[in-house]
Amino acid sequence: MSTRTKGSKKIASYSLLIMGLGYLSTIWYEGPIWGELLHGGFEAGLVGGLADWFAVTALFRHPLGLPIPRTALIPNNRKRITNALVSMLKNDWLSKESIQEKINHIAFTEKLIAFIKIQMQTISFRKSLIRLIKKMIHWIDVERLTPVIKKQIISTLSNVEMKKLIQLISSQLLNEKFDEKVLDHLLKKADSWLRQEQTVHRLGTVSMNLLNNIQADGMLQFALKSIQSLLSKERIGKIVQNLLLNIIQSLQIDGEPNRQALVSYIRKEIHGMGENEQLIEGVEKWKHQLLSKWKPDQTITESLQQLQQKTFNFVDDSDFMDHYLMPLLDRFLEMIQEDQNNIDLWMRKQIAEFVEDNHSKIGNLVQENLDKLDTETLVDMMENNVGKDLQWIRVNGAVCGFIIGIFLTGIQILVRLA
Repeated sequence: MSTRTKGSKKIASYSLLIMGLGYLSTIWYEGPIWGELLHGGFEAGLVGGLADWFAVTALFRHPLGLPIPRTALIPNNRKRITNALVSMLKNDWLSKESIQEKINHIAFTEKLIAFIKIQMQTISFRKSLIRLIKKMIHWIDVERLTPVIKKQIISTLSNVEMKKLIQLISSQLLNEKFDEKVLDHLLKKADSWLRQEQTVHRLGTVSMNLLNNIQADGMLQFALKSIQSLLSKERIGKIVQNLLLNIIQSLQIDGEPNRQALVSYIRKEIHGMGENEQLIEGVEKWKHQLLSKWKPDQTITESLQQLQQKTFNFVDDSDFMDHYLMPLLDRFLEMIQEDQNNIDLWMRKQIAEFVEDNHSKIGNLVQENLDKLDTETLVDMMENNVGKDLQWIRVNGAVCGFIIGIFLTGIQILVRLA
């Protein structure tokens, strides 16, 4: 029994005791009228107090332990009381309609956003959020991700159309004037090679061998022999070197016809790469061979581990919360607020469906909890919750009886005196 109920019960008992003592002390009193009035008041107060004591006690137990009929009302009617309580709870206080009406007036999104914004400013929330993100990063098993990423990479590369890729490369090469750059590069390399000392000797040797292998008759044969006798390998090599250098120098001049012809040829070949079926077929075959032999597992795993560590360090940085995460959360809350009506409707619908499916369980749960209590415990719980007010009924009965007794005794005295 609660302290407040015990205190009220003491006051009620004291009031009954006072009325009883007052009645006994004035029962044989003979004297002035005021003594008779007090006796009448104490007598009526005692009767009122005893009557209310009996009524209050009869609710919870038999008065004085006597099995008086129509007493111990709560223990004797436990089943009916609990059934009525459950029915009232299900059908009146927590009916589906009342719950739905209450839900319809709740701004879920507004309350949620306000709560989150308050929490976002607290240090504990920020630290907890950072810890959660870091744990999530550590929970990622990169080794299990490796086969998935490998499969996706190979699938993506396998589906690449080499024809389109080659066409894209050729277009990019032409846009960057790769034809002229290639020609200039080759001309520079040729010029550099021709200017080397050993090149003269090689050119002379090759040229002399060509002259020796030329089959000619008559005067032409005589002329060739004369040239061979007059020119050494070094001299003929020098002549060929100068000739080739002159050709190269002319090809390096913009607008020179031969240069333009070469550039046009190279450009045509580059442009035709995308339509060269043999080239495309060869590149496709090379691609599949490369992918079948490719073993990128270790590289992918190491890359993922590095990315994981960099992400962890990034999150652990002091600027991450204010510069990145908080703006992201603010934007997220703005998105929720922009769609507030739809979110609230969705939440109300989910709660309504939950209530519809589980409303009967409310009464069943209350019934189960009540059935678990023995009668004595249930009576004590009810007495603790309403006993305080009931004890004051006893006090009021004694006081009101006292006042009414004085009033009635006064009327008797007036009638007697008349």
